[in-house]
Amino acid sequence: MTHIRIAADLARADIPGLCGDLADRLRCRAPGGTVVCDVRAVVRPDVVTVEALARLRLTARRHGYALAVSNVHPELRALIDLLGLSESFRQAEQREEALGVEEVVDARDPPV
Repeated sequence: MTHIRIAADLARADIPGLCGDLADRLRCRAPGGTVVCDVRAVVRPDVVTVEALARLRLTARRHGYALAVSNVHPELRALIDLLGLSESFRQAEQREEALGVEEVVDARDPPV
């Protein structure tokens, strides 16, 4: 399993480098598995955050991996839902749970 993190101060200009770094890490591995993207630092999400997640998901898929998002702040969950992308990320969450990775996704849970 591969782990990556998204920083709180992510800018749109950072996304190509983030995806390039992930692609470089996955190229030297056999396809199959899950990339876990930790977003705990993102407490004020915006469209750039969601764009980064979507592009990371595409990068992972191109290399034969799934992307699971962990430690999701309720505001990020709401933004993903608002943009109509919840189904795409829900599928990744189901795979992650099957692998035993804990994920914070319930908006009713208190922040940690």
